[in-house]
Amino acid sequence: MRVLHIITRLILGGAQQNTVLSCAGQVAAGHEVHLAYGPIEGPEGSLLEEARASGAVLHEVGSMVRSVHPVKDLRCYGALRRLVREVRPEVVHTHSSKAGIVGRAAAWAERKSGLPKVLHTVHGLPWHEGMNPLKRRVYVGLERWAARRCDHLIGITAAMVDAFAHEGVISASEVAQKCSVVASGVSFSSIKRPPHLVFGDRMCARCGFPAGSELVALVARLDPLKGHRDLLGALDRIVRARPEARVVFVGDGFDRAGVERAVAECGHADRVAMLGLVPLAEMGEVYAGVDVVVLPSYQEGQSRVLVEALAAGCAAVGYDVGGIPAVLAATGRVVPVGDVAALGDALVGALKETEQEKASRVARGRAHVEEHFGAEGMNRRLLELYEGLVG
Repeated sequence: MRVLHIITRLILGGAQQNTVLSCAGQVAAGHEVHLAYGPIEGPEGSLLEEARASGAVLHEVGSMVRSVHPVKDLRCYGALRRLVREVRPEVVHTHSSKAGIVGRAAAWAERKSGLPKVLHTVHGLPWHEGMNPLKRRVYVGLERWAARRCDHLIGITAAMVDAFAHEGVISASEVAQKCSVVASGVSFSSIKRPPHLVFGDRMCARCGFPAGSELVALVARLDPLKGHRDLLGALDRIVRARPEARVVFVGDGFDRAGVERAVAECGHADRVAMLGLVPLAEMGEVYAGVDVVVLPSYQEGQSRVLVEALAAGCAAVGYDVGGIPAVLAATGRVVPVGDVAALGDALVGALKETEQEKASRVARGRAHVEEHFGAEGMNRRLLELYEGLVG
């Protein structure tokens, strides 16, 4: 089978890691796989080397950009149509919002004799509750239009499919036939948790904190929707209950200056470390060195970070948004969106765990993510979908 994946950017993010793992799994299964992507720009990191290592044939599309740009978007549409004609895939699988809309339109326009079959994965909703209502309606309308130009929609959690049905992107009668849930798979081999004591002290030293500090990590790009300010807002409450608590921000992004200002103004700047980008190969040591991983995100499809944290044995806390409750189903530390006081209380509760409670939580968390969020299961399910559509 010949498969063409299309994604907007190959930055260091969940949708991108999902796509690269899908490419690698499909190449390993003996298929010819192509990956088209836009320019990798900005401070958020790159997955280009991992994409090269996947074995897929790479195609950079210079006109594919994240922001709305009518001239570039039209050029991108033409470039993707030419690429589909050149590659002649049986399956075109799009990822992320911009690539999903333009890529589906281009592949559908080149469809001949029922091929290529076109699939789109909803890694996260392109709208959120705080968005301007007019902008939200435009995004919903574009997704509704694009949904008519694909054979199958994949949600990485059931919440993604439910949201599309609720907003009328697809009709309720189409859900069973046209939609599937395929969790965003994670490769657990690189995040086995080494003994915490050694890496805990090492992480404290790396952050400039006293040995024995209790570390709460937020691993995400620096973006206003990821909730860094909410965690800083909860820090005073956390410190009163747990004086040894410290916060570690892992990741970079376009909101770095804003987050740095928020740290300086929070009253506990000496308790916050910003590590910037950490290579994927080193994330196992990060998880081994922290006590809790938190994601107070306002917009999230699933959260690979929380999956990795549970697999590594960390406690995990997240907002009740998108697919986060599905990831944290075995641990129960889900907080109402925007409730900073509840966020602080949940983190204090995680830091107060007894050894017996911790052992029970680790066992439940690992079993849950290994059963539901493994890369092998994801790749097997995707190939089943492709083969069922292509026949």
